[in-house]
Amino acid sequence: MAIAPPQSIANAASAYAKTKEGVGSGLEVPDTQASPFANLVKGAVEQAVDIQRQSENASVAAVADKADLSQVVTAVAEAETTLQAVTVIRDKIIDAYKEILRMPV
Repeated sequence: MAIAPPQSIANAASAYAKTKEGVGSGLEVPDTQASPFANLVKGAVEQAVDIQRQSENASVAAVADKADLSQVVTAVAEAETTLQAVTVIRDKIIDAYKEILRMPV
């Protein structure tokens, strides 16, 4: 039994919406004694998540024929660049942490 494309798109969008609701709960950190660096990282991550959501919204609008293709391409490219930047920053933070662990006490 094959599912018609509009139904599968609706099912995928519904499943995605349910997934987005549960994702943020694991990243919440209490603001007790938050450092400026922690606030900087938190702000950068929130901005990256917002850019990813905008890209996804543009993609969904394009599937529904409600968005211009150039807007979708621009949003996806921006999201990809943001994800690459977040990955590089994450790698640098992990490298710095490993270097701190190697320091003699």
